[in-house]
Amino acid sequence: MDLKSINTDEEIVKRARHVITEIQRTCEGAEMLKQENFKKFGDLMTESHYSLKDDYNVSCPELDSLVEYALEIEGVLGSRMTGGGFGGCTVTLVTLCI
Repeated sequence: MDLKSINTDEEIVKRARHVITEIQRTCEGAEMLKQENFKKFGDLMTESHYSLKDDYNVSCPELDSLVEYALEIEGVLGSRMTGGGFGGCTVTLVTLCI
């Protein structure tokens, strides 16, 4: 679906894109968990964060920094903001190191 052909308001298009792609990520994420594909699940978490940041506009520099820092650490599979945004917290998926 071409969202631009339905509405020319860029903010509405971006927010609708987030909702649509978040539903897709959620469905794919459930399947990845069933398959125990935690790497792909982590990638989906990170994609979700960037969509929340860029399309839904509910992140903040502090949350973005936490996600970026987490992604630089060995063993981190994915990271995203959680809660209501605008300064809440992040959740990060890491490999089990024993």
